[in-house]
Amino acid sequence: MSHETIYQALYVQGRGELRRELAKSLRSGRTRRKPQRQPHERRQRFSEPMVMISDRPAEVEDRAVPGHWEGDLIIGTPNTSAIGTLVERSTRFTMLIHLPGRHDALAVRDGIVSTMSALPEQLCASLTWDQGSEMGLHHEITIQAELPVYFCDPGSPWQRGTNENTNGLLRQYFPKGTDLSKNNADRLHEVAARLNGRPRKSLGWDTPAEALAKLLLSQLQANGVAPTP
Repeated sequence: MSHETIYQALYVQGRGELRRELAKSLRSGRTRRKPQRQPHERRQRFSEPMVMISDRPAEVEDRAVPGHWEGDLIIGTPNTSAIGTLVERSTRFTMLIHLPGRHDALAVRDGIVSTMSALPEQLCASLTWDQGSEMGLHHEITIQAELPVYFCDPGSPWQRGTNENTNGLLRQYFPKGTDLSKNNADRLHEVAARLNGRPRKSLGWDTPAEALAKLLLSQLQANGVAPTP
């Protein structure tokens, strides 16, 4: 018997005082069961179809190839302030997106496109994000930045765990409950440089900046563009 069957039985059979006792006992306080959509019945989150993380290339998972990013927003107080965060999966290299006025789909699209367009082509392989409304123009990001966007499953922050961990580190500089709009672009560059200059055990005690430089050099050497030492 599923949990949904048990809930339905409680709500259907409860009458009079029993129903009032039921409402007191349940954390939700409801006297009716809220309909639960099955996964195949859920509505599309955005007007343009999402490409889910299950369709992401296998090379992203093993972190052997640079250029695959995870992204998110950290939100400040008031809820209108935010900073965009981008973390490269192989090297943990971090870039921060300045969102001084708002963090709607248009602002986030422009911020991501501007930030990613400044990178070499080989570092723009993919972006993984959650299903927040700020990604409503994900298809335009893909076109303008030539950057495929993949979406995590609902309620699955571990699917972009590198970014989640980085956001935790960023709270040292941007504490919860503060107005993030007071941080200008120079401040964001300064904080990103600090994170990218911090040695990481996961990188053999290289810094993210060093790890990124090594990966890029090895790719250039493999392509015969840079001399092999």
